[in-house]
Order: sequence, then C-alpha cells, then structure tokens
Amino acid sequence: MSHTHTNVTDELAAYLRRVSLREPDVLRRLRERTTSVPEARMQITPEQGQFMQMLVQLLGARKTLEVGVFTGYSSLAVALALPPDGRVTACDVSKEWTSIGKEFWQEAGVADKIDLRIAPAVETLDSLIADGQKGTYDFAFIDADKSNYDAYYERALLLVRSGGLIAVDNVLWHSRVIDPSVNDSDTIAIRNLNEKIHGDMRVSLSLLPIGDGLTLARKVT
Repeated sequence: MSHTHTNVTDELAAYLRRVSLREPDVLRRLRERTTSVPEARMQITPEQGQFMQMLVQLLGARKTLEVGVFTGYSSLAVALALPPDGRVTACDVSKEWTSIGKEFWQEAGVADKIDLRIAPAVETLDSLIADGQKGTYDFAFIDADKSNYDAYYERALLLVRSGGLIAVDNVLWHSRVIDPSVNDSDTIAIRNLNEKIHGDMRVSLSLLPIGDGLTLARKVT
C-alpha cells in the first residue's frame, strides 16, 4: 500500500498505453498531426481522451460543452463516445487550429455532432445562457486561457444539469501551483480556482493527477 502516487516514468507510461489505450486510428493520426504545431504541448494525452470518453458514457451524456478546442482531439474523442443524437458545443477563438480538427471530424463521420463556435468563449457561454440553455448540458470540459477559468467554471455551472460533470484541465499547472516564487496571472488564476472548487458546496469533486491535473466537479444543486 502506498500513501502517494506512483511516479510515471517514460517506461511506465509506455506500458500504460500498451495495456490500456484503445485509441482509434483517426484519433492517433490527429494527435500525431498536432505534434507539428508549435503549441503542441497544449494537446491532452490520449489516456485523458479515453478517460473523458468513459466519463461521458457513464453519464449517458447527449449534450456536452467544450471550452478550448485547440486542434480538436478532445472534441473528437467525446464526439466518438456520444450516441448518434449527441452533440458537442465547442468554443474556441482560432480558425487556424480548429481547421486541423475539422478535417479529422469529417473523416470520422462526427462533424455533424460538433457545433464549433469561433468567438471568445465567455461570449458564447453567455449567449447559450441567454438562449435558455441553463441546466441542459451533461458534461463540460474546460481547457482554455487560464485567466478566465473562473468565468468559464461559473458559466459551466449554470449550463450543466444537476448531476452533470465539469472537467477542468491543467489544474496542477506543471507543479507551478505549489511554487511560491511563481505568481504570474495564469498560475494565480489556477490556484484561486482550485481553492474555490475545494470549498464550493455546489459540487462534489475529485482532483486527479492525470496529465497536467484534472479536476472533476459534479454539480449537486
């Protein structure tokens, strides 16, 4: 029995993928295509994508929200896990990055499941709220600009139904959250949101050391 987490070395990560990962070829090729993008570090890991697929399947999700699309790997992973009538509302500001994902969404036959909104995400989320969509989403994934994390979280709480799930990425921020010498705006925003969610009785939560840290917040009210 251990009181801490196993250190995932490169060798152990390779083993984990070999015995656990079932990544469809179209997802693998999108992930490999993304390595040519200078900001490739923003890509989630395939294990996280597979984990999110299981989450939406366990929820029986049909309507999901994504804040931060990048090249579309997470959107594709979720769309593949949704039933035929499932939909992803995907928010991003970059036509360039999302255009990469569009090619693979089309190839995978799920482009009609992904409603891509190119605009500042706060504007998109506010428009969804104004359009009467409060409490209608089953799952939300937040992985965008960190300074707006709190704004995205609060709006996601309005849009997600009771019993729905919000997943927040990068909450360990490459360990910078525990370094008192690091006080840039992104790090402070993540620290503040971590503390806020910890004390937020509107949700039950679990912070998982997967990827760069993933908080799961289940809406209970």
